[in-house]
Amino acid sequence: MDKILNWGLLSTARINRALIPPLNASKRTRLLGVASREQSSADAYAREWNIPRAYGSYEALLNDPEIDVVYNPLPNHMHAEWAVNALRAGKHVLCEKPLALTLDEVDAMIAASKESGKIVAEALMYRHHPQTLKVKELVDSGALGKLQLIKGCFTFTLTREGNYRFTKEMGGGSIWDVGCYPISYARMIAGAEPLEVFGWQVEGPTGIDESFVGQMRFRDGIHMQFDCGFKSVLRTYIEIIGTEGVLNVPVPFKPGKDEKIFLTRREKTETIRIKGEPLYMGEVEDMCDAILQGGPPRVGLNDSRGNVATILALLESARSGKTIRMV
Repeated sequence: MDKILNWGLLSTARINRALIPPLNASKRTRLLGVASREQSSADAYAREWNIPRAYGSYEALLNDPEIDVVYNPLPNHMHAEWAVNALRAGKHVLCEKPLALTLDEVDAMIAASKESGKIVAEALMYRHHPQTLKVKELVDSGALGKLQLIKGCFTFTLTREGNYRFTKEMGGGSIWDVGCYPISYARMIAGAEPLEVFGWQVEGPTGIDESFVGQMRFRDGIHMQFDCGFKSVLRTYIEIIGTEGVLNVPVPFKPGKDEKIFLTRREKTETIRIKGEPLYMGEVEDMCDAILQGGPPRVGLNDSRGNVATILALLESARSGKTIRMV
């Protein structure tokens, strides 16, 4: 029987609601505590979600020797600081995307992980879902022929005034929030980092990109086009084009328990049904595997560093109006 890993939630963030059910469902995890900046807030949240321990500060949770793993859903600009603090306190860390906002921050997290011997992984939940694994398998098998083009998008209408996503200094902007998904998806499918990128943005009144349109060029003639934004209706898709076929993924980033993808070859379209699982279960079980069995997490730190580097280059391109070479 595997050891039961005690988890702690670093804040009462909205996204916790997605992670609490798999933490309660897994046979290898126990949700032991939640921290807030005020004890009363932590107490109320712990009562609401039936969590045994409530801490009145983030430091108090990190100082609890019984907490094994910390989930970090803090605003983007706080990811690196508190992930490093947790690693130094001897905790493993599942950190929400984006992992960090600068390469120096990512490198500090990598160094803290090595020094502590603890794991830190980025919570890109879709990467663990059976649908994503099937898409990657189909592309790698040659079902589409030679890979040529990847297209994708993730937009929605953000209406919550005062939300940190509108604040540039807090890592706001659509490319950090939702553009990171099609970017990471394309890098996964290509199996490589882009050679160069180009981007345009529509800047909002607070200086963030309210919408972003980008292009990426990989080796071997593979290209990617995407858009993301806070001012359009909900749109998500991935389309993967090769010399022999096209694969359409209508729900790539938040797939459910039963999804369909569509493979078109020789003018015939095949519907492929995929029996899924609760969306966030995969990242929880992957962390358990990495901690208890010693293997690498599916989303490694070099992978996450590559995504941050790509986003930074796209933002630089949008500012400068120039193509940015990555290598």
